[in-house]
Amino acid sequence: MKPGAHTPDSLAAWLDRMETLHPREIELGLDRARDVAVRMGLEKLPFPVITVGGTNGKGSTVAMLEAILHEAGYLVGSYTSPHLLVYNERVRVARTESGDEELCAAFEQVDRHRGHTGLTYFEFGTLAAAELLCSRGVDIAVLEVGLGGRLDAVNLWDADVAVISSIGIDHTDWLGPDRESIGREKAGIFRAGRPAVCSDPSPPASLMQHAAAVGADLLIAGRDFRVEVTESGWNWHCPRCGAGRMRASLPVPAMRGEYQLRNAAGALMAVESLGPRFAVNQADVRAGLQHAVLPGRFQTLPGLPVRVLDVAHNAQAAQALAATLASRKVAGRTLAVAGMLKDKPMRDVLVEMKDVVDVWLLSSLATPRGASAEQLLAALAAAGVTAAAGLYPDPVAAYSAALRQATDVDRIVVFGSFHTVGAILRALPLLAGNQRFF
Repeated sequence: MKPGAHTPDSLAAWLDRMETLHPREIELGLDRARDVAVRMGLEKLPFPVITVGGTNGKGSTVAMLEAILHEAGYLVGSYTSPHLLVYNERVRVARTESGDEELCAAFEQVDRHRGHTGLTYFEFGTLAAAELLCSRGVDIAVLEVGLGGRLDAVNLWDADVAVISSIGIDHTDWLGPDRESIGREKAGIFRAGRPAVCSDPSPPASLMQHAAAVGADLLIAGRDFRVEVTESGWNWHCPRCGAGRMRASLPVPAMRGEYQLRNAAGALMAVESLGPRFAVNQADVRAGLQHAVLPGRFQTLPGLPVRVLDVAHNAQAAQALAATLASRKVAGRTLAVAGMLKDKPMRDVLVEMKDVVDVWLLSSLATPRGASAEQLLAALAAAGVTAAAGLYPDPVAAYSAALRQATDVDRIVVFGSFHTVGAILRALPLLAGNQRFF
């Protein structure tokens, strides 16, 4: 919005305006947002910050940190992206979504101070999140990196503890073509003399080299902290911590998938790294792991047929999804409703999924970055799948077709994008009257 222009009078109007302030949806760099942050008095935040980056597992890690610290009695703020249903999901305090009024007030503060600076949608939202969390007086904030790390707007603020959940191949146009270049960009959130937790047990050399170069205290899964799976749950052990710190007999996280244990272990290492100021006992950890739930992460809907919603949209996430599906067999077929953005590695994702899917229902996504069903079909052929696939104009049409085809012993998996999963979640109340399992 240009200075002096009419102030939007609703959250929807603000979001529409935010999309017009910069000619590009993505424009990495810190200068624009830093200038505005200084004008807003936000160059330093009045509370400790945990910054969470990574290719996959960022949102789950944030949710676990948020839940554990909340259970311990701290007023926790969090900032995540993207959202599934409503923008309010992105900024939470005490595990509760922010309200329209307080978001609009924060947006107005950003706009008032930005002058003629053209901020991207993400930069504007990040500054507004910081303003809102400051106004709420949170004890600690957990901030999720949007893209990469080094040049992401969240990296304006020094992390008291930085967490990298995983390093995979994604956003190659922005971060580089391989794990080494991507790892270097993600390691940009590390700070000198402060803990840097890596939940990925096999980080690229570039990440370790950057940690050493800046003097961060790097803690790597499998080397400095580890998971031990038991018959009744799991144990977390940090030999480096005081007296060989251990948390035993922990419950399996509420979010499903074996990979969630890695996210949980990284979250526990981050909590431990905060030190005595944010003491957390065993009961807090147990309750936090059991209460941390995030829609769209191997989310299983009630009733039959089994229906799984997962936002997996890159090869690493698809591999994890396929492994979890393979470990949870069903008597019948697996029908996949897939919709993806065209700038994602469609073929690579479908290669990971092809061995666990029997029937394909491909959806177009009605967004400028969305792939058409025909483009997905070409990617499916490139992935080596020769079976016929259904083509549909949108995710709801594809999901409805899957419901008509599926029996009670089959399974429907919706994956490929936040847009795809979000569309189904929004449609569920409208479809309820026509579905036999509600």
